[in-house]
Amino acid sequence: MTVKLDKIEKNRVALEITVKAGDFQQAYDRAYKKVAGKVNIPGFRKGKAPRTVVEARLGKETILEEAYEFVIPDAYSKAVEESGIEPVDRPEVEVLKGEAGEELVFKATVVVKPEVELGQYKGLGVEKPEFKVDDEQVDSQIKSMQERHAKVVDIEDGKVEDGDTALIDFEGFVSGEAFPGGKGVDYPLVIGSNTFIPGFEEQVVGASLGAELDVKVTFPVEYHSTDLAGKEAVFKVSIKGIKRKELTPLDDEFAKDVSEFETLEELKADLRSKLLKTGEERAERDFRNAVVAKAVENATVEIPEVMVDQRVAEMVNDLAQRLQYQGLSFEQYLQYAGTNLQELQDKYRPQAEQGVKTELVLEAVANQAGIEASDAEIQVEIDKYADQYKQDAAQFRSALEKRGELKLFSRGLINDKTVEFLVSNN
Repeated sequence: MTVKLDKIEKNRVALEITVKAGDFQQAYDRAYKKVAGKVNIPGFRKGKAPRTVVEARLGKETILEEAYEFVIPDAYSKAVEESGIEPVDRPEVEVLKGEAGEELVFKATVVVKPEVELGQYKGLGVEKPEFKVDDEQVDSQIKSMQERHAKVVDIEDGKVEDGDTALIDFEGFVSGEAFPGGKGVDYPLVIGSNTFIPGFEEQVVGASLGAELDVKVTFPVEYHSTDLAGKEAVFKVSIKGIKRKELTPLDDEFAKDVSEFETLEELKADLRSKLLKTGEERAERDFRNAVVAKAVENATVEIPEVMVDQRVAEMVNDLAQRLQYQGLSFEQYLQYAGTNLQELQDKYRPQAEQGVKTELVLEAVANQAGIEASDAEIQVEIDKYADQYKQDAAQFRSALEKRGELKLFSRGLINDKTVEFLVSNN
């Protein structure tokens, strides 16, 4: 087999592959046997008709197409390996010459991984943010704990206030006509949650228990229901109950009730320590991401559209799987979100493009800096994953190899080492 490589465009190449006549004849013989074994020809047992009869009955093209299926995929794979290219899509195949007893010559045109022109990736000078915890942050945490442990009481004599939960019946009307989905019974509306149409909750504030009122609102122009978008509506609302949180005083007794600490100051000190640890970890992640982002920004690469399309498809599939685990279909999600597949793909595209570019740049930096993952390092990571998922390490590795994912696993480890390299050389 011989291979000629021709660069058509920056990220597109054509391989002209020639398969020896003897090898193609073997493929043709296999194809004939397969086709002959499936066809019934009067006067002959299945699979026993002479080749000339089978060719005359079905046409040589049918046998040739079957022969191409036998030989082209394997020849293409070997040609890719021999030429050293990295395809990112399926090839377009055109047979240039291919008859039984002759050489098979075909052209495979394919999009390949683009070349990356690295810019500055050392001495980037990205500053690491310093994280501090102030009293306001600690007080906010204490306040959240106070809210979570508050008692909820029924208000018999009073009016709805911000933060209350109003138990309401409601029905909406547009131009005097009730509309689908505009009615609710015993609905617990948390005032200030902004779960209803803008302006609705504000008009409920101040209403007394048992009150009946008309709430006038205008649906947003971008509302998911086109029948209601931008229209004025009146909701007839009945206040059937008012619930309010009673906050426990913030003192040592509160600290004892909600934690293992004896005093409020000890609780605050613990919260400060946890906030500091979390904040420093987040600052470290942000710093590392900023270093990588700077190196990516300094690089130049022309990304083939097919790579972005593939990444977008992966993101959509990941979303669909997460929704399925939550018991929601992808179609239901699109309906609830007021969008469609094309709009979702367009939304994901910038993120997908940035993700592809980041991976390409990290790979280019690793190649230039000679960063590799040894088999011992790979095994250490495999042992970690196996232990995490309670699996035998040897079986876990074998499964990766069978699925052809060991190289991908290795690439993830190399990426991690490359990020460490960028950070240490920042």
